Amino acid sequence: MTKKEIIWRHILEQAITERLTKFTQKEIAAHFEISLSTVFNALKIPRKTHAIEVAGKFFRLRDFEKLLVIWATQRNFKKDIIYSTRVDLPVEKMEANQPHDIIFGAFSAYKFKYKDKPADYGAVYVYAKDIKEIKKRFPPTRGYHNLFVLNADDYLAKFGNATPDTQTFVDLWNIKEWYAKDFLHALKQKIL
Repeated sequence: MTKKEIIWRHILEQAITERLTKFTQKEIAAHFEISLSTVFNALKIPRKTHAIEVAGKFFRLRDFEKLLVIWATQRNFKKDIIYSTRVDLPVEKMEANQPHDIIFGAFSAYKFKYKDKPADYGAVYVYAKDIKEIKKRFPPTRGYHNLFVLNADDYLAKFGNATPDTQTFVDLWNIKEWYAKDFLHALKQKIL
């Protein structure tokens, strides 16, 4: 993910978990150890679309849903896929056989967090820093790929073994399988 997306995720997650809607560019830059100009650039599109509002030294999240949709439409999901393969196992076994240090995304993230699945699904999406162990457990094979590994950013692990709701939403938005829409609809009901 880009730094811009990491900043957007931070703002959205703070709004959900801490009920924070007021931020400074300086505190975000310090939190991620990045330049103020990087934060300023990340806020250009949300500012233009009035998802955020700048007032003096602060900016405020005005429209949570708008920023979430901006992120979903800007996300280059396919670019983050670092490995994919076909696995001839049921989804539950694919999930159970993942290395301990992965982070579940998309359908699995929703299922594990909410102990529910709005539809049956046949693909597993995970985030990882290193794919050696995953490749060992799930070697490259031909056919329709149903296991996708995405590059985990440096801050993702702080959310636990599943992506946070905002990232799950954004990822589901970008997945082509028909059942992604059912998960997206159910997640939208929970977070909006």
